[in-house]
Amino acid sequence: MGERHRLPGRLVPAVAELQQTMGVVAAKVDRIEQTVTATQKTVEDVQQQTTRIVAGQEQQRKQADELQKATETVGTQTQKIAENQEKQQQQADRLQATTEEIAQSIEKMADGFAALAVQGGVIANPKRPDEFYHNARLHELSGDMLNARRSYLAFAGFDVDAIDPYIRFATLLRVQDGKAGAREVFGALAAKNKTLALQLVHALQFEDQQRLDKLSAFIAANPGYAPAYFLLSEEFSEDRLGQQALSDKRGEAEALTKFLAQEKDGGLVKYFVDHAVLADWLDRARNRLAAIGDVLDPSRFMPTLSPTRSNSEWMMAISLPEAATGISWRLGKEGPFTDTGLLATNDQRTGKPMPNPSFMLPADTPAGTIALKYLDLRAREVGPFEIPFNPDTALSDGNKQILDQFWTSWIAFDAGGNQGLVYFTHILSYRCAIKDVRYGLNDGPLDKAIEMPACDAQNPYSIPDNYMPYFKVGDDITSMSMQITYSDGTQSPVRSFKR
Repeated sequence: MGERHRLPGRLVPAVAELQQTMGVVAAKVDRIEQTVTATQKTVEDVQQQTTRIVAGQEQQRKQADELQKATETVGTQTQKIAENQEKQQQQADRLQATTEEIAQSIEKMADGFAALAVQGGVIANPKRPDEFYHNARLHELSGDMLNARRSYLAFAGFDVDAIDPYIRFATLLRVQDGKAGAREVFGALAAKNKTLALQLVHALQFEDQQRLDKLSAFIAANPGYAPAYFLLSEEFSEDRLGQQALSDKRGEAEALTKFLAQEKDGGLVKYFVDHAVLADWLDRARNRLAAIGDVLDPSRFMPTLSPTRSNSEWMMAISLPEAATGISWRLGKEGPFTDTGLLATNDQRTGKPMPNPSFMLPADTPAGTIALKYLDLRAREVGPFEIPFNPDTALSDGNKQILDQFWTSWIAFDAGGNQGLVYFTHILSYRCAIKDVRYGLNDGPLDKAIEMPACDAQNPYSIPDNYMPYFKVGDDITSMSMQITYSDGTQSPVRSFKR
């Protein structure tokens, strides 16, 4: 049995080879399985990627469709915007044409307003701006302020660039709502349209310096708008301020002059619907300019100095063109100013202590420049003004002024009981202003001269010890005539003196 089941020796290698082959096959099968698995995975990945790509393409198609729709929508909107812009431009053109038509027809509107005023009565169904203005005035005069206000607002809707309706409307609003209320209403109106008259009247609703600043800014931006100058003049007027300084008068005069300058060839008519208002403005402007006088010539309002020399110093008397609350001076063109101080009395023009109108300088002060400045009644600084100072000329001019002013003291007959003596001490003391003195007796010719010592600028009023300030006349002399020729070449009138 054992031998029966024993394999032949030649079969063993075959079996072994078969087993080896089967092992190889098994290995290959494993590898194939792995390959198949990898391939399946790859296929799955490819399928997933393909799915994602398809989904992405679908999403892209959707986005492309949406983009196309959006583009079509934008195109439609752009077309609508363009159409709207064209319509707006057409409306703007029509509005501009209407505005220009209204501006050009203000004169006709004024004629219509005047005709309505003659006709009288409230217009039942007003349509034109002059009709609304007419109704506003009638309602206002009758005390119906609500309807007056409505009519003024309707007038404002026409954008008429005329000043008088808005001036009157603002007055009504200030009475009803106060200045703050008027400011609010005109601010809203001015924001809706750019009518210059509205902007100008809006500026008038502010207080004091703010109002003046806004008026000035308006004029700077619109220098050709004539009504603004009249309204600016009122900021400097006596009615507004109560008491005017010189600078206020100049400000008023400058503004009124510019206003009246545009009256030529009817240049002011285009700003007024009611010509009665324009006539009133013109009358007030002319009357105020006449009352103010020529204040625009600065050379006429220079401060002056009147030096008076004593033996030891100069007294400089100051004359100002207006009331002041302070005065200061400086010798030369550089350095600080010195205040003259205050007197113990009040100036009735300002209600404040009066500044000292003089100051002193040493007798040996050389020729140069003296600068003056002062504070006006509102404490605004005026100046400085530079005034030349020449001590020689000042001495002569000061002496001349005294001789002219006090000519009755030139001579004295029989002074102190000295019978027959004629004293001329007065003219001798102020001889620094004198070139020559001629006299005549008993109405005779001026054929006699008084010889006097030379002027001593260092001691101008002294009389030399050896000089006799008199001469003797006979008892028959009853009168004497005298004339002085001054150092500047001018002559005094012939003065007569009775014994």
